[in-house]
Amino acid sequence: LTPRAPRHVAGRLDPAAPWGEFLLPPDPPGSSPAARNPLGGPGGSKDGGRVLLTGLHACGDLGPALLCHFARSPAVAAVALAGCCYMKLSTAPQPPTCGDLGPALLCPPGYPLSASVAALPGHQLSYRAREAACHALEEYEGRLRGGSAHLRAHCYRAVLESLIRAADPGKRHLGLQPGRKAHALGFPQYAHLGLPLAGLDPAGVPLDSGAVGAMLEQQHKVVAFCTLGQLLAPAVETLILLDRLLYLREQGFHCAVVPLFNPRFSPRNLVLVAARSPLAAALAGLDKDSEDGDSSEDEDLQEGQSPREGQ
Repeated sequence: LTPRAPRHVAGRLDPAAPWGEFLLPPDPPGSSPAARNPLGGPGGSKDGGRVLLTGLHACGDLGPALLCHFARSPAVAAVALAGCCYMKLSTAPQPPTCGDLGPALLCPPGYPLSASVAALPGHQLSYRAREAACHALEEYEGRLRGGSAHLRAHCYRAVLESLIRAADPGKRHLGLQPGRKAHALGFPQYAHLGLPLAGLDPAGVPLDSGAVGAMLEQQHKVVAFCTLGQLLAPAVETLILLDRLLYLREQGFHCAVVPLFNPRFSPRNLVLVAARSPLAAALAGLDKDSEDGDSSEDEDLQEGQSPREGQ
C-alpha cells in the first residue's frame, strides 16, 4: 500500500477479543493492557497507517479470523490469504461474542462463512472431505505415473487403522504421524512407531498374522480409493474458497481468487485477495505472468469460471 518496506510484528491472534485488540503480544495472558496491541493502534498501526493482512498457509480457523478482522476493522485496507488445513475449520458458530459488535452477534464458523453457501442444501462438508482438499493433487499424479514407493504409506495407514479399531473400537481417525519416510519401512516397523501414538502396546497386537498380510496385498485398492478422493479434492477446495469470497462480496468488498503460481510448486497456490477499493489496478500485472493469459479478477469468477488452475 506504501513504498515502505514491510515491518514484521510478532503477536498472537484471539478472534474472541474486541477487534481493536485483535492482535495481542506474544507474551502469556496477563500482560499489561497498555501493551496489548503490538502495532500500537486500534486494529492498525500507531501512526494511523492502514494495514495489509497477509495469511500464508493460515491453518484452520485462522484464515476466517483474518477475513473477519479485515471486514470489521477500517484500519485494515486489504487482505491476502492462502489457506491450509481445511479439516480444522469449525463448522458451527462460535460462542464468544465479537467484541465491539455486541453480545447478540456470534463469531461466524470457519465454514460456511457466507450466507449464500449456508443457504445451499447439502453444503455441509465432512472432516474427510475437508482433509482431502488439503492434498497435493499434482504431486499425487506424479507418484501414480511413476509407481512411487510413497504410495505404500496409504496402505500402511489403512492397515494400522484396522488394527487400532480391532484393539479399541473407540479409537477412530486419530491424527497419527509415525514418520515422514514410512514408505521406506517394513510394516512391523511402521506399526511399532504408530501403535504407541494411539496408546496401544505393539506387543499386544498381532503384526505378522495372515490377516495383516492379506490386507497389505490390497494396496492397489487402497491407492484406487485415495485416487478418487484426490479427484474430488479440487471441488471441495473451490467450494471453501468461493464461500470466503462470497462472504466478503456480501459485505461490499472487492475480492478475487488468484492462482498466484504453478500448483506443482505448492498445492495451496490459490490466494484470496480483498480490498476496500477496486482491485483491477493491483491485479493487472498478474495477467501478464499468467500461463494461460486468462484474467483472475472477481468478474470472471462471477461468471462461473473455476479458480482452480489446470482443473
